Amino acid sequence: MSIDDRQIFRQYDTFNGRNFLDFLKKAHRKFKKLYLFMDRASQHAKTKAVLQYIRRNRSTLRVRWFPVGSPEFDVMEECWRQGEKDLSTSPTFPTTLKDLKRTLAKYYRTRRFHLNMRRFLLTKRCL
Repeated sequence: MSIDDRQIFRQYDTFNGRNFLDFLKKAHRKFKKLYLFMDRASQHAKTKAVLQYIRRNRSTLRVRWFPVGSPEFDVMEECWRQGEKDLSTSPTFPTTLKDLKRTLAKYYRTRRFHLNMRRFLLTKRCL
């Protein structure tokens, strides 16, 4: 999510460093300059290729790491919370894994969250 309400969501079969690097490159191409707030999931913080990409692109890509075990700082956690609420109260709940993946992909690709990122990071949750 960006400060100007642009979003990019991608769905992968697995969450690993290679797929995160692919996502990071796509986000970098879309937004040109990135200031990322990320948790320290091993796919983010311990994958050599990801860290090298961040270092090589430090003129247009900056990362600030959330403290370990602090999901309350992560605006994406609010997106997941809203998605869980919206989808669990839907009158038609997916009955197969394939339907669930399709439902999640459609929701996160079309839903606009309109969260005030500055306020989110500067309120009581502030680092």
